[in-house]
Amino acid sequence: MVSSMLRAAVACIALHLAFTAGVRAADSPAPAGELTLADAVGLALERNPDLVASRYELTASQARIVQAGLRPNPELGVEYENFAGSGTVRSVDALETTLSLSQVIELGGKRDLRRSVAEADSDLIAIEQRARQLDVLAEVTRRFIEVVTAQERVRFAQEAVQLARQTLEAITQRVEAARAPIAEQSRARIALTRATVEEQQAASELRAARQSLAALWGDAEPAFSRATADLFRFDSAESFQAFFQRLERTPDFLRFASEARLREAELRLAQAQARPNLTLGLGVRRFEETNDTALVAGFSMALPVYDRNQGAIREARVRRAQTDAERQAALARARASLFSLYQEMTAARTRTETLRDEALPQAETALAQTQSGYDRGRFSFLELATAQQEVLEVRAAAIAAAADYHRLRAELERLTSEPLSNIELEAPLP
Repeated sequence: MVSSMLRAAVACIALHLAFTAGVRAADSPAPAGELTLADAVGLALERNPDLVASRYELTASQARIVQAGLRPNPELGVEYENFAGSGTVRSVDALETTLSLSQVIELGGKRDLRRSVAEADSDLIAIEQRARQLDVLAEVTRRFIEVVTAQERVRFAQEAVQLARQTLEAITQRVEAARAPIAEQSRARIALTRATVEEQQAASELRAARQSLAALWGDAEPAFSRATADLFRFDSAESFQAFFQRLERTPDFLRFASEARLREAELRLAQAQARPNLTLGLGVRRFEETNDTALVAGFSMALPVYDRNQGAIREARVRRAQTDAERQAALARARASLFSLYQEMTAARTRTETLRDEALPQAETALAQTQSGYDRGRFSFLELATAQQEVLEVRAAAIAAAADYHRLRAELERLTSEPLSNIELEAPLP
């Protein structure tokens, strides 16, 4: 089924990305024939415009780590004293020139803490990047399902047109043989017209679905001719608890753990910044009047009388507590969504199986009996048309139910990251 194909697709793409790390995404041509879900996932992960743009943020975060680990620059200073005054210092005879070099000494491990903050931020960005990949993967699956569903509808619409045409031909023969009124021929023509219009509508929806899928990897026009998947094959049923146990291992919730580490690093940095830095200076002073030189040295340190960084420390503590609260709220929402999706998916599967295994065979049997009775003059054209319509409606309902099942399954897998478990999907950075 589609979801099992998705797992295989992800495995294939992980290997593909590992062996083609040096190849530009644009060099991978889109398939021109049949498109599998693995093909669609691979193209989207490599060439999706949003993912390509987001990779720059991860590269930028690595640069911020480098910047955070740098020491403060030393300062070179030149000072002139005792010149252009009055009396004995009106010229430059009493000039004193001092050349000094000073360096800020960061106390409290601020440099290491800044680097820890930058590294935690980079880890958070990496997890968010994986979450974006999951979003793209889920969207590819949804749009792939839409294409497969649209293909089924086109096939179904073509069969409906063929059935309506055969019915019209049979009724025309009966009318010409004076065995049926001409009004039945008119009704049959109307039925054929309606079936043709629905076929055109289905074809239009298929073109739109194919275009939408190809847009995920940046193609203006779809190169593939057909998406290959069996809409009516299902995975073995999994329990709700199995899905729920995977929930907290998803990037959406790993992000909270990474964000908590970031907030803790920010808190430690804010506490360290309450400790003032020490500035040491050393220089050489030249006395113009005596042509002598001497060393000068000094230090300075801010007195933490008013500003002890207490506001930033309090904010960092609040942000840390806020992260825990947001995680609990997100977990509650996710559990509710997961349960709702699971119930809808189970209902969609039951509905599909009932329609395919029970309702459709019964409707087809009823149609065959009605067709046979109509040929012998026992049923009217209205009864035949009703039987045909019932078969068409059951087939359409089965297609819709199967599509609903796969869409809901894709939502569940996105919510639990199930297809990506223990698989690295990082693409080459730009």
